[in-house]
Amino acid sequence: MRHPPRSGLLVVLGAAVALVGTAVAPVVTASGATPACTVEYSVTSTWDAGFQGAVKVTNNQAALTGWSLTFDFGAGQQLTQGWNAKWSQAGATVTAANESYNGSLGTGASVSAGFLASRSGSNPVPASFKLNGTTCNVDTEPTPTPTPSPTDPPVPGDGPPALQVSGNKLVDSGGATRRLLGVNRSGGEFACVQGNGIWDGPVDDASVQAIADWNVNTVRIPLNEECWLGLSNIRPEYAGANYIAAVKDLVAKVKAHGMTPMVELHWSWGQYTGNSAGCSDVHASCQKPMPNMQYTPTFWTSVANTFKGDAAVVFDLFNEPYPDRATSTAAQAWTCWRDGGSCPGIGYEVAGMQDLIDAVRATGAKNVILAGGLAYANDLSQWLTYKPTDPAGNLAAAWHVYNFNSCSNESCWDSTLAPVAAQVPLVAGEIGENTCAHSFVDRVMKWFDDRGQSYLGWTWNTWNCATGPSLISDYDGTPTAFGIGLRDHLRAIG
Repeated sequence: MRHPPRSGLLVVLGAAVALVGTAVAPVVTASGATPACTVEYSVTSTWDAGFQGAVKVTNNQAALTGWSLTFDFGAGQQLTQGWNAKWSQAGATVTAANESYNGSLGTGASVSAGFLASRSGSNPVPASFKLNGTTCNVDTEPTPTPTPSPTDPPVPGDGPPALQVSGNKLVDSGGATRRLLGVNRSGGEFACVQGNGIWDGPVDDASVQAIADWNVNTVRIPLNEECWLGLSNIRPEYAGANYIAAVKDLVAKVKAHGMTPMVELHWSWGQYTGNSAGCSDVHASCQKPMPNMQYTPTFWTSVANTFKGDAAVVFDLFNEPYPDRATSTAAQAWTCWRDGGSCPGIGYEVAGMQDLIDAVRATGAKNVILAGGLAYANDLSQWLTYKPTDPAGNLAAAWHVYNFNSCSNESCWDSTLAPVAAQVPLVAGEIGENTCAHSFVDRVMKWFDDRGQSYLGWTWNTWNCATGPSLISDYDGTPTAFGIGLRDHLRAIG
């Protein structure tokens, strides 16, 4: 999806809403009692020298017109910044006080806020929390009993299959046909380059379980090449080893819940100001018409080396190529797409799909590779003619469709997609509609179901479905009207 860059404020606030993280402070009460206040503390992302955390505060006493939450870091952690509250630290004590817009906290009401902090060594959950001086998560009765974790760990051995291409199907090691049916989890492509963290919203075990609960078997994870490579324009806490570790952690969580991780390059370097330009910035702050020779082969070499021992991980080379918007003829656009080099209308040296396949295979990686066509991956009309060479024989076609695209009806699908799907696996990496409904994606899913091919909905983020579009309104898996269509369909065919 060619989504607009999200402002720093919106991205940060999106990461602070309704979080239940991997390290959660238990609510401790006597049987049948309600504490004066409850606090859910979560760690939503970690890296070598820091972490991102969140708190959800619920007031169970008389309504408040202002609030202040305090807790102590127990291992020398240091607050660096925060949002949705006025954050400060004195010694070990951290304080989060209300902003002007969220000071009212009625009986039973909740408020969420998030923060970034540095650390060295362990990162324990704070032992206690106080709201306006009142200790939360406990009542006045003796012998408190911890509430069990609400999410059971995934069962070992339930991981996703190793995949390979066989004719026009994806198959597992036993030769059984496998379809990739799931969602996109956007955030890794933009939050880091905007200086707002690594993900948009929680990526803890509970939030990944919520995805699996839709009967999803694949999660597509958009990435940013500058963040992965740790270029100097990216804040170090979100770059290089820290970013890679966060991606590996999410991939591991996706696999632990039995789902296939699909890693893809979404935003990349290269200045382009021509037709349909998403931005004028040379940096990876928007979608570019094609990948670049400066960094993209290096990116894919690194990604391939990271995951080449795991055939369950799928590689999607480049989100949505659109060299057709820069060049004057279809032949020029498709040649640029496959071969790269000096492409008409694009001011940087382009890395073609063949360059990227070569970079991946040079590492010894045999993972399944996806290559999307022109017109933001909506045009596969000459994909077979310009099909790159894959020495591993594990190449599939990627396609994206929204109700506002050119190829958005069965007639076009029959004429341009069906020939591709007859020869190679076809994966609709993004399907969606900006109507906040699901009548269009219902038709897309039926067409792909009838041919035994794959599709993933855009996107598992709590955005406005008319501009996202978004499948959910809450990371617990609460669907939008659009998301209901995908969720119910996946459950029905499961």
